Amino acid sequence: MKHIAVIGAGTMGNGIAHTFAQNGFKVNLIDLHQSSLDRGIATIAKNLDRMIAKEKISEADKNETLGNIIPFTELSKGVKNVDLVVEAAVEHVDIKLKIFKDLDGLCDPKTILATNTSSISITQIAAATERPDKVIGMHFMNPVPIMKLVEIIRGYSTSDEVTKTIMSLSETLGKVPVEVNDYPGFVANRILMPMINESIETLYNGVAGVYEIDTVMKLGMAHPMGPLQLADFIGLDVCLSILNVMYDGFKNPKYAPCPLLVNMVRAGKLGVKSGEGFYDYSESKKAETIAAQFSN
Repeated sequence: MKHIAVIGAGTMGNGIAHTFAQNGFKVNLIDLHQSSLDRGIATIAKNLDRMIAKEKISEADKNETLGNIIPFTELSKGVKNVDLVVEAAVEHVDIKLKIFKDLDGLCDPKTILATNTSSISITQIAAATERPDKVIGMHFMNPVPIMKLVEIIRGYSTSDEVTKTIMSLSETLGKVPVEVNDYPGFVANRILMPMINESIETLYNGVAGVYEIDTVMKLGMAHPMGPLQLADFIGLDVCLSILNVMYDGFKNPKYAPCPLLVNMVRAGKLGVKSGEGFYDYSESKKAETIAAQFSN
């Protein structure tokens, strides 16, 4: 397996492309918009420059990595003759179902189709294809080039052979793959999102402020960042989407999103990507925000 296609050039997509390319794979990076591809490749180059500055790679390594990535704006051309497709589009079930239905008709019958979804059912996605045995979840963590974990999620029909292939491939990337079964939230978000949601409830109920809640979790529980800061980093809209998937899947009120989270998303306060969430990331507040985040 040497030729990979990655769908989506956003944060997760460019990170996945970076990781495969740096490990010697040929990567077709696909996005509908050329501007998104340009930003994605620029981000990869910037991250490689950071690695050069830390003396982890050489300039030649950077050039080789970038040379392994070919951008495409047409899905049909980008997935031609690849061994594996990793979908990293937006976390919206209808969009993913459409992508996988299209992939099924465009890709070679032997091609494995993977999704980086953090919560949507692999079984549901696989049902949009005629190859459910070759559909699997590869849930990378952000930032992809640094984080070691990959959740490998088996759908109801995912074959043993495909699972073993993707587990082995993940190890080739220097990752630690963990096999889990297909239930809402899988493992990572089934545990993480209720913690974030409870932190938001704690703020909503006036128990403590943003800084105080994050400080308790950082200093008392040895978390590298507080749950509210982490929610900002993930994106509050993404957190809300995952909680809704879990609530719909389990019908258990403990997964119901906090009203404060719902209102913040409605107001466009999505975290880092919108410039404001639980913290203010605007230029005037950036230094103060960073200082508060890392003061402990």
